[in-house]
Amino acid sequence: MEAPETLQKAIAMFSDPQKAFETAVEFRWPGGNVTCPRCGQAKHSFIKSRKLWFCYVCKKQFTVKVGTVMEDSPIGLDKWMCAIWMLANCKNGISSYELAKNIGVRQNSAWFMLQRIRLAMKNQSILRLGQEGGPIEADEAFIGGKPKNMHAKKRRMYHSPHIPKPAVFGMLDRETREVRAKVFGDVKRETLMKEILEQVVPGSKIYTDAYKAYETLPKHGYIHEAVNHLDEYVRGEVHTQGLENFWSLLKRSLSGTYVAVEPFHLNRYVDEQVFRYNNRATKDNKLTDADRFALVMSQVAGKRLTYAELTGKDCDAVSSPEAGTGQEEPF
Repeated sequence: MEAPETLQKAIAMFSDPQKAFETAVEFRWPGGNVTCPRCGQAKHSFIKSRKLWFCYVCKKQFTVKVGTVMEDSPIGLDKWMCAIWMLANCKNGISSYELAKNIGVRQNSAWFMLQRIRLAMKNQSILRLGQEGGPIEADEAFIGGKPKNMHAKKRRMYHSPHIPKPAVFGMLDRETREVRAKVFGDVKRETLMKEILEQVVPGSKIYTDAYKAYETLPKHGYIHEAVNHLDEYVRGEVHTQGLENFWSLLKRSLSGTYVAVEPFHLNRYVDEQVFRYNNRATKDNKLTDADRFALVMSQVAGKRLTYAELTGKDCDAVSSPEAGTGQEEPF
């Protein structure tokens, strides 16, 4: 089933419950080969009036939401699909307040939806960067407000060596234009080297800034060249400007759309921006809004994020915000 080409067509299409259901089923089980998400068997019957299946093997009912990021959500597929469309295609993201107003749900429900969609956006590639021989850019960024805008007490905390700003380490493959980024508690040499060894093909050429943590790259079998930002930003092909572009997009969404993000949740916001960056339209890859929507829909299965897990609270002490309680947008 083809995805609609524009948001207006998506709203018109998914407002029909039957079409929304058929679209979700097609993305979940391409070709109509429905299998039980619990036992994996295809022995079942479909209850048309309730839009659910009954599995003859495990003797349980299941819907198209079971086993996906939408599991246990009373919010309709029409609203879920519109939320997925907007988050996948809005260049600077969409806040929970704006989404709540647009699709008609509570703000804390919209926030929970967005966090679960971000989980579906998470990069799942097991291939290392540098497979096609292109040089790799590596750089780190620190996320947080400017000290001059902080309260004096918080300013002292950020200047303390014990409470640094959250650090994000990223790598960009210039050949494939793929970026990978992850939040780390520190940017020590051991931390960065471990990530590079896991993500980059040995023997690749890596361009970085003059940070001393990268000086041991040649010992690990990589070709390393650095540019000192105190003197220059570009020296021929030696630069990290591609990653700087990604950092600018990430920080623009965090400071402009989301205003402030708790470090506890930062990784999912990074995954969101990585998804949009890696699936943007280029002269070699003409991805459309429909393609990005279809890609997220194809990745919703096999992932689950509960509200207790999201907030770091005990499952017995927390109920879903969609049931009436919840958390406000991160400060």
